[in-house]
Amino acid sequence: MEHSILLVEDDELLAENIQTYLERKDFEVTVCHSAEEALEQLGTFAPDVVLTDNSLPGMSGHDLIQKLRVSAPDLKVIMMTGYGNVEDAVVAMKEGAFHYVTKPVALPELKLLLDKALATDRMERTLSFYQEREAQKSGVQALIGESAPMHYLKNTIAQLLDAERRMANTDLPPVLVEGETGTGKELVARALHFDGPRSKGPFIEFNCASIPSNLVESELFGHEKGAFTDAKDRRVGLVEAADGGTLFLDEVGEMDLLLQAKLLKLLEDRTIRRVGSVKERKVDLRVISATNCNLEQMVQQGKFRRDLFFRLRIISIKVPRLYARGEDILLLARHFLATHGKRYGKPNLHFSDQAEQLLLSYSWPGNVRELRNMLEQTVLLAQSDTIAAHQLNVCLSLVDDPIVLQEPQHHEPRPMYSANESMNLPEVERDMVRKMLDKTDWNVTKSARLLGLSRDMLRYRIEKLGLARPDKRQW
Repeated sequence: MEHSILLVEDDELLAENIQTYLERKDFEVTVCHSAEEALEQLGTFAPDVVLTDNSLPGMSGHDLIQKLRVSAPDLKVIMMTGYGNVEDAVVAMKEGAFHYVTKPVALPELKLLLDKALATDRMERTLSFYQEREAQKSGVQALIGESAPMHYLKNTIAQLLDAERRMANTDLPPVLVEGETGTGKELVARALHFDGPRSKGPFIEFNCASIPSNLVESELFGHEKGAFTDAKDRRVGLVEAADGGTLFLDEVGEMDLLLQAKLLKLLEDRTIRRVGSVKERKVDLRVISATNCNLEQMVQQGKFRRDLFFRLRIISIKVPRLYARGEDILLLARHFLATHGKRYGKPNLHFSDQAEQLLLSYSWPGNVRELRNMLEQTVLLAQSDTIAAHQLNVCLSLVDDPIVLQEPQHHEPRPMYSANESMNLPEVERDMVRKMLDKTDWNVTKSARLLGLSRDMLRYRIEKLGLARPDKRQW
C-alpha cells in the first residue's frame, strides 16, 4: 500500500532528491515550496505524513505545525531543521510535531522515521476504533429499560453528567454505585465515563475481589524492579494506566483496610507511590466504585474505613434489582434472546405467552446477569423457534449451579413430572424437587444424583423452597 507524503521544502534541489528517494521506496510524494501552498493543498489532499522544513519563505514550518494542530490534530508532522536550530524542533515537538530530522538529511534515517510515524498512526487509529466501539456499547443507551426505577436512574445519571459538563475542570467527584450482584453496576460506571467529559481518556476496570489481597497493591499502584521476590521488572499499575480517564473499582467493599488507606490518599492527594519506590507521582483520574455490600454496616463493624466511605460516596447511585423493574424483564429477555439467537444461528426465536408470564413471575435473585445466562442456555437447547415455559423452567433450575456430569444411564428414564404451562416457576420447581425427594424417601444424595445436581446444591434448593420432610425428621 502506497503512503502519501506532503513535502514542504523551498530548496528545490533538496526537495527533488527527497522526492526521488521516497518514490523509489513506494511513497507517493507531493511537493510544496511554502507553508501557504501546503495549506491550500490540504484543502483537497489528505496525506499520511507532512514533512516540512522550518525555514520557509513567508509562514515558517513552526507556524504551519500550529495551524495543523487545529485543522488536522491527528496528522503526523516531521520537521526538518538545521543542525544549529534543534531547539526550534524540540519546541515544535512539544506543540504537536511527531519528530524532527536535522540537515543535511540522511535519507535512510528519514525513511525509518516516516515508517515509525506511519506505524504510530496505525496503532492510534486502531486504538481509536476500539475505544469508539466500546463507547457505542457503553453509554446511557446501553441501560435497557422503561420502568419507573430505570427512568429515575437514567435521569440521575443525566443530571450528574450535565453538572459535570458545566465544571471548569475535569476534577470530577467520586461516585459510589450500589446494587445487588448482576444488576448492571458496571454499565452505570461506563455510562458516566463514556458520556462524560473524560470520555476520550482510558476506562480502567479492577475487581477488588478478583485476586489475592497481597497482590492488589502491586496491581493498582505498580512496583519497582526488585520490590519483592518476583518483581523482575518495573511495572506501571492500573492507577497510572487510568491517568486522564476513569478508574472503576468493582466490589470495593472487598478491599482490605491497609489498601483502603492508600486509596483514601489517592482520592485526597491525587498521588501514588509504586511498591518499592520512594518517589510519589501525580495522577489525574476520576474514581468510580461499586459494591453489593452494605458499606454503612461494614463501617459500624470496623471492616471499612469511615473516612473512605464518605469520600467514595460524595455522589451515590443505586441500581434497582431486576424484579422491581416490571415489564423491563420482558424488554431485556427479548433483547438477550435476539442477541444469543444471532450468535448461535437461531435468528427467529420468540417466547410463548406462557413463557413471558413465567419470566414476569420469577423473582430473579441473580438479576440481569441471571436472565442473560439463563437465556443463553435456553437458546443453545432450543429445538424450535418458540420458547415455551417448560424450557425456561428447565434452564432456570440449572442456571445458578454448575452442571454436574452424570454417567450415562442404560435404562429409559421416566419423566418425573409433566410440565403445566399454567403453573408458575416456583410451583413447578417445588413440585419437581418434592416429587424426586418423595421418590427416594428423602435420600438427598440419591435425589441430587438423579436431578443432576450436587448434594449441596439440592440442600440449598430445599431450604430456598421451604420444603420439609413430612415426618419433620432432619435430612
